[in-house]
Amino acid sequence: MPNLAEAYNIEDLRLLAKKRLTKGLFDFCDRGSEDDVALRHNRHALERIKLRSRVLNDTSERHTKSTLFGKPVDMPVVIGPTGPAGFVWYRGETALAQAAAKAGIPFTVASTANTPMEQIVEQGGGGRLWYHLYVWRDMEASLKAVARAEAAGFEALVLTVDSTIPYNREFDYRNGTTMPVRINPRTIKDLATHPRWLFGTVGRYLMSDGHLPRYVNIDMPEGLSSTGVRDFLFKNDTLDWEFLKRIRDMWPRTLIVKGVLHADDAVKCAEHGVDGVVISNHGGIASDAALAPIDVLPSVVRAVGDRMTVIVDSGFRRGSDILKGLALGADAVIVGRATLYGVSAAGEPGATRALEILQTELRRTMGVLALTDLADITRDYVVLPHELPL
Repeated sequence: MPNLAEAYNIEDLRLLAKKRLTKGLFDFCDRGSEDDVALRHNRHALERIKLRSRVLNDTSERHTKSTLFGKPVDMPVVIGPTGPAGFVWYRGETALAQAAAKAGIPFTVASTANTPMEQIVEQGGGGRLWYHLYVWRDMEASLKAVARAEAAGFEALVLTVDSTIPYNREFDYRNGTTMPVRINPRTIKDLATHPRWLFGTVGRYLMSDGHLPRYVNIDMPEGLSSTGVRDFLFKNDTLDWEFLKRIRDMWPRTLIVKGVLHADDAVKCAEHGVDGVVISNHGGIASDAALAPIDVLPSVVRAVGDRMTVIVDSGFRRGSDILKGLALGADAVIVGRATLYGVSAAGEPGATRALEILQTELRRTMGVLALTDLADITRDYVVLPHELPL
């Protein structure tokens, strides 16, 4: 187990994850699509926004508490759905749920989780759980997962709408990270040189479950080959506003639409009774030419911020990034890779360390801004690139 006390930031956890995982799996977690332009742009867009400090306010008692959908959170952060969690660590989804519960924030279970959703509810530490929905080509299979999530007690459903077209991740083909997995001398060497992951994760699945990780929350026919699984998991490109209405009628609790990058779409979501939207480009994966969500956030807040909860994601790696999102009007920020690096490096303690880092940075930056309560942050605390003094 690595010495997590020496992981001082999220990049340190990223490097620990890179050391433990195979190249193919690490690239799958770490990269975006095509040339990684959107991935880099997400970070650049956040980095070019500056914070305006204030002074001479007693900041000896600062807290990061907030509310999200009417319930308290210890900081306005959500762990987003990260499909590879169960591949990077044995029962990685449960580890993330436990870390989120300790931190007092929600955790979102991915559709492609390898741990049964009911088991995550039972063993996840009793925290707030959201369920993430991809809509497969077999739409009814997806709807069965919705009913199952309701029965299991998930408090929110997160419908992802920006992934109806397959991602163009050319590096996955080169690495052999496909269905079926391409075995060649390079992938064999990759596996052999990462024994901690091979035996600690794959070996534990084989010993405990008798098989490799599976998509246990997707209602697929028995006995499908790897190619059959791949074909089944094609996303459904027929999704429309009528489908959203169907989901709204079906789901009685909090409904969130993830993948919005236009204010008009956020308005339509509000008109369809959606409770919240996530401004997202899927962490730079959905399209390599996508806008950075932080750049879209202000227009969405102006359009629907008084009617629904607005959350933003993609590229958030520092506590100061979280403050930038809040100052521009977001109610909360979703992190994905930050905690995925943590769980990849060391399971639940690694994910917990990621959240500790973010909260520590958040509190420190609040002090620099002379803030004691996140409810007091306003647009005046951020300076956008076109507003910088010459």
